[in-house]
Amino acid sequence: MRKSIVIVLAAAVMAALPPAGVPAATASDTLSWGKCPEDVTGAGLECATLDVPLDYRDPGGKTIEIAVSRLAGTSPDKRRGVLLTNSGGPGGAGLAFPAVLRDLGLPRSVLDSYDVIGMDPRGVGHSTPVTCGLKPEQLASNIPKFAQDAADVAAQAEYVAGIARRCGSSATASMLPYITTANTARDMDRIREALGESKVSYFGISYGTYLGSVYTTLFPQRSDRVLLDSATGPGGWDASFTRMLSRGVEDRFPDFAKFAAAHPEYGLGRTPEQVRAKYYDIAARLDAKPRPEGFNGVLFREITFAELYYDKRMPWLAEFWRALDTGGPVPQSPPGPPNLETMLASQLHVICNDSDWPESVRTYQRNVAIDRVRFPLFGAAGANITPCAFWPSEPSEPPVQITDRGPSNVLILQNLRDPATPLAGARQLRKAFGDRARMVTADQGGHLAYLFMKNRCANDIATEFLVTGERPRQDVACPA
Repeated sequence: MRKSIVIVLAAAVMAALPPAGVPAATASDTLSWGKCPEDVTGAGLECATLDVPLDYRDPGGKTIEIAVSRLAGTSPDKRRGVLLTNSGGPGGAGLAFPAVLRDLGLPRSVLDSYDVIGMDPRGVGHSTPVTCGLKPEQLASNIPKFAQDAADVAAQAEYVAGIARRCGSSATASMLPYITTANTARDMDRIREALGESKVSYFGISYGTYLGSVYTTLFPQRSDRVLLDSATGPGGWDASFTRMLSRGVEDRFPDFAKFAAAHPEYGLGRTPEQVRAKYYDIAARLDAKPRPEGFNGVLFREITFAELYYDKRMPWLAEFWRALDTGGPVPQSPPGPPNLETMLASQLHVICNDSDWPESVRTYQRNVAIDRVRFPLFGAAGANITPCAFWPSEPSEPPVQITDRGPSNVLILQNLRDPATPLAGARQLRKAFGDRARMVTADQGGHLAYLFMKNRCANDIATEFLVTGERPRQDVACPA
């Protein structure tokens, strides 16, 4: 067992949770809608706050605040209910997400059918936030770093152990064990209750697919229509999912290689095979001799992974490669998200609390050696060690097991070549849900499908489901 004051806090609250689908306490709260915080933009949005238990096993104990938003429907005669949403992460703020969806083109038929509800999940944004007190040099991605060998894994272990220690001794350490997906799902049910709804529909993207899966598993009879776009898999962001990112890069990379080969002006190769060889060449040269401004092979691989998310980023990524290949100036990248420390801290809280991660450094060294061969582009990163190996508390409850028990009301959308939530994970989630779910795959690359890409087949099926509840009788493969 890991030693920490947080373990004491976790051990003190080991009373059993209420049965799934039964609220921990009867809530009398209602939401009082008003103006949103100044940094939450989006015409028509209203915001409110709701107090919820920090620990649902102690419903009369300490409470935290959850920030909620609403984009109200404008056609009462067509209104079906509410559509809860989640913008992914974990660690993503979601108050503005209803307006983002509208501006992305959420069809009028959907907007007429629902009040669209956003929230900042517990630990994030305008909800009661958590912190790890990270130093500026620690404000980097939570995606593991590429390791050349066992010594790199050992060095990374020392670094991430320091991050875990900071989380365990931070100003919000008393909250640490309770920032979990299951508790966020329970918060969602408190929002449902405060809205006066007997059931809620749900639309979540990326990590939000796991949150939605957990919600409809814990509260199956309170779930109306559940749309999950770009699925993590039935275990959420656990150790196996992190390793799966390497498979996602292998799935997606051919799309970029084809793009770069079709644009010889970048000088990255005239065939996809030559572009792939260029990747290894640039990485090896930067491993041997980093650029003065700090670009090394690890950062090159990490940035390439991140920029494979969306087709619209391929020109920038090709320019980035060309600059590193030729020694030219690196193109300016877009600014990072605001409140990065809170986002990274809350993300760590969720992924490290949701499941029990391997703690042996040798396990990660072995996995890196295996995945470097299986997935040469990114395997030695996806399998590397993270702060979860040294997390200062054990999971406060077992992971929620996604099963086929419940109404058949889940629709999964999935791009075939998604680097961030690979197809293999979506297939695992589809299998776990059994007849509860149908899955629509779209022959396209990149992260996110509905509204974010223009596959009419996939978009129309999703809209039809939200508006009418109708799904395909069997899984559907949408062509490009």
